[in-house]
Amino acid sequence: MNLSEKPKIGLLLIGAERFQPLGEGTKEGTYKERKALETGKYLKRLEEFATVVFDEPVYSREAAQHAVDRFFAEKVDCVVASFMSWAEDFAWIRFLRELPPMPLMLVSFVRDSLSITDTNDENQFVDFLSAGALVGFQEASGSFRRFNRPMSEMLIGTLDQTMPKIRTFARAAKARSVLRKTKLGLLACYNEAMWATYVDPYNIFMKIGPEIHFLSVAEVVDEIEHTDDALIQGIVDRLAKQYPVYPNVDFAKFHASVKATYAMEQVAKKNGIDLLVLNDIDTVLFRYVGLRPGFAPLDPNEEMVTVPEGDIGGGLATYILQFFGGSPANFIEPFYLDHENGLIVAGHAGPNHYHSGDGNTIIARDERFAKSQWKHAGAPFAWHVFPAGLKTMLHMSEKDGRMKMVCTLVECLPTKHYLASYSHANFKPVHGTPEELFQKICENGVTQHYGIVDGDHLDELEELAKLCDFDFCRID
Repeated sequence: MNLSEKPKIGLLLIGAERFQPLGEGTKEGTYKERKALETGKYLKRLEEFATVVFDEPVYSREAAQHAVDRFFAEKVDCVVASFMSWAEDFAWIRFLRELPPMPLMLVSFVRDSLSITDTNDENQFVDFLSAGALVGFQEASGSFRRFNRPMSEMLIGTLDQTMPKIRTFARAAKARSVLRKTKLGLLACYNEAMWATYVDPYNIFMKIGPEIHFLSVAEVVDEIEHTDDALIQGIVDRLAKQYPVYPNVDFAKFHASVKATYAMEQVAKKNGIDLLVLNDIDTVLFRYVGLRPGFAPLDPNEEMVTVPEGDIGGGLATYILQFFGGSPANFIEPFYLDHENGLIVAGHAGPNHYHSGDGNTIIARDERFAKSQWKHAGAPFAWHVFPAGLKTMLHMSEKDGRMKMVCTLVECLPTKHYLASYSHANFKPVHGTPEELFQKICENGVTQHYGIVDGDHLDELEELAKLCDFDFCRID
């Protein structure tokens, strides 16, 4: 996943073939020249947030077919199509028929102002014809609905009104493209304590995109045995310098936890994994590794997302949010409601991105397993308090063969470390009380896991849900 990669938009602008030469010798030039100027404005605005694939306005069947072929060859994430005025149907209907299934938005760009007062003047008459995008939009809408293509939307408005919505559509289309190329690694199995988190791997691949690879604990053990201790010690020294270390941390176990984390990440990378879902309460892992790896990701700039408890839905939620947020996303479980203070207390044990800028991280013992029988009982982990600010919170799980999204906004409050063994923070709903929020959430039927990331990404999630045919509930 490349967080900095812009969406790629195929731009289709359709003009009227018979209007092209009209207006020759007038102050503002021919219809074709006027449309070239409009095209420049559209491109400038779209290129602020996207890479645009475009040659020139389409006036012929051949140009329409060329646009289809180029958009397919360039693997655009979506297409934005617009009638620049009234135009003949042949190019548009051919385009609709030949374009492979992909997100498509039909847009009518409305001018901010008009100065048409007397069309007896040829210059104004050509401007009148040129300004007739509404005519083209209405005509195009008939065929648009007749073809009834999936992943298709319509939009009308000025450039200022339409561009934010096109950006949201394009970002969602990019997320869809990313998911279709994603490799998901499950280490090593579903969580037998949490059947509600199970998903159908075939369904995930067919309907969302990620292919699922089942990684083994044996691979991690083999990687541990072949990893240089000097390399691991260098990472331990870096982490100990970067973050405070509690006095009761056993440095031999610290080394073991970092080594296991490194081995796990190497196994994932050798398999080309983008999203690693670790069943970190699997007894096989504890028996052969002696701990749950506690320092993923080791590299602050690592874009591979790692989540705990074998929850693929929770992993997808975190992964999608990291894409939309462009910054580290975290995996949480709301623990309880503090009614007196109107708080949601949430977090999670196990791997969680701990390098986020304004967060607070301490290297501390995993007290939850300190008294267990495992070889490295109490091995330390990155104990993280999530950075304060507005967060999007997203749940994903499967129901009746469809993925569902339930999402809302919460405010993460400045929080001190107080829940041992759990990365955590205190939260407040943006709207209503915690009780009201979870009444609405649970009416949709969820599990206990969510992803969170900085900012408001509800519009992008809703658009992605439409493109991927997910059940969607937005609570705001």
